[in-house]
Amino acid sequence: MEARPINSNVMVRRCLVTRLAELTSERYQEVIEGAGALLILLPKDINALPQSVVQYWLELEPQILEQESKVPIYFAHEDDRLIEIYEDIRTAVSSDQAASGAEALLSAVYANGFQMVVSGSQSKPVKDGTITSIQGMLKGKGIEDQLPTIAIVAHYDSYGVAPYLAHGADSNGSGVAALLELARLFSKLYSNSKTQAKYNLLFLLSGGGKFNYQGTKRWIEDSLESTETTFLSEVSHVLCLDSIGSGNGLFMHVSKPPKERTVPHSILQEIIAVSKTLYPELNTSMIHKKINLADDFLTWEHERFSMRRLPAMTLSHFASYVDPLRNSILDDGTTLDVSVLARNVKIIAEGLARHLYGLSSSSSNQSLEIFTDLMAVSEPSLKSWTTFLSSQSRAAQLMTKDSPVVNTLYAGMEKMFPNDVVTKITVKADKREPEFIFYDGMTMKMNAYNVKPAVFDLFLAAAIGCYIGIVYLIVQKFPALFSLMQQYSSVKVKHQ
Repeated sequence: MEARPINSNVMVRRCLVTRLAELTSERYQEVIEGAGALLILLPKDINALPQSVVQYWLELEPQILEQESKVPIYFAHEDDRLIEIYEDIRTAVSSDQAASGAEALLSAVYANGFQMVVSGSQSKPVKDGTITSIQGMLKGKGIEDQLPTIAIVAHYDSYGVAPYLAHGADSNGSGVAALLELARLFSKLYSNSKTQAKYNLLFLLSGGGKFNYQGTKRWIEDSLESTETTFLSEVSHVLCLDSIGSGNGLFMHVSKPPKERTVPHSILQEIIAVSKTLYPELNTSMIHKKINLADDFLTWEHERFSMRRLPAMTLSHFASYVDPLRNSILDDGTTLDVSVLARNVKIIAEGLARHLYGLSSSSSNQSLEIFTDLMAVSEPSLKSWTTFLSSQSRAAQLMTKDSPVVNTLYAGMEKMFPNDVVTKITVKADKREPEFIFYDGMTMKMNAYNVKPAVFDLFLAAAIGCYIGIVYLIVQKFPALFSLMQQYSSVKVKHQ
């Protein structure tokens, strides 16, 4: 298809090319109704975009995700060659924008056009798509099966309008990095019998989080329906971590406010107390939202547990589940602040430790800090994990059990948990009534061929015809022409 700028009047069988800042909601609606294809160029540095453009895209991206379109939409990161092609397309005087027929004809002759050709097969469902979760356990002091369990959960996949370009640095790379750092800190305490709490700590990196938390759903079902005794049946509380690497708040989302003198209430109060003591300027509070069973999709991961009457809450710097940055291709490494992430991990770790070891914030231990000096939260470790996670796509369809990301996360957890207590849990979709379907073809190769329009060929043919005609006349009339030249020469000699 012939490439045209986004403001082109003629869209039929054209590939419209636009930079992110130039695409509006109104123009998008026109494009998907009549264009042949749409290519959106993403900037190298999101921070270079004006905040108004970022906000506008965050409003448009969910619209693109939710609205069905028969027009293929492609995304590509800008580079020098792409910008050069884009400028040629944009600055050329397009024949469809000409004010007169003559101008249109001249434009067609001098235009530097491009034909966009995509190679690759059509996307199709992935056969036997799987979701993999990783589970690790720190066993408490006492009889293992009789101890209460606290679970810490974070989904590790990412999502956006272009899944292959969705790196999910904050959502939920920050939650994964926080879980691994909490596992590292508490594994040090649990490695010594003197500092081993009378709680089991279960850590779960769940897959399929962006697909309605399917990995968590299947993990809960398999655990509760197992004939063997499971730690989940003895769970006292579940802490879900989702997007905690930015912002000026730390909110605890619950489906049902915890009752006083319960484990969930104690942990919640301890986290709030630690926050007020160490970071008084930080907004830390509980947000209550009931589960809407009429909705097709859950809003937070803790709702999967709450639906099975398991006490749970989600910690996030987002006060609302509808924030578009939770599922955006703009959520790259620039949206995450490692120092903020370290602060939030510190609050969670201190609050959880106070509950585990009975160090109530209302007593004289209010200013006590456990994770300091050699036990302090490691910003380099958090930065290493967030850099790794935000450097590549973690789309659920790419996260097979043997994918590099899953294997790296598994190896990272193995270092923190002794005695081979780290396991991979892989589930498949039901073949008769699948709850999730993955599609391949997330990347395509698009070639831009520099071509001249057909009108240019007509002009070129006319010019060649004229040239041949002139040569023919010269050959046929050569004697007369030669005689004329002789007469002209003789006249010139006489004058001299």
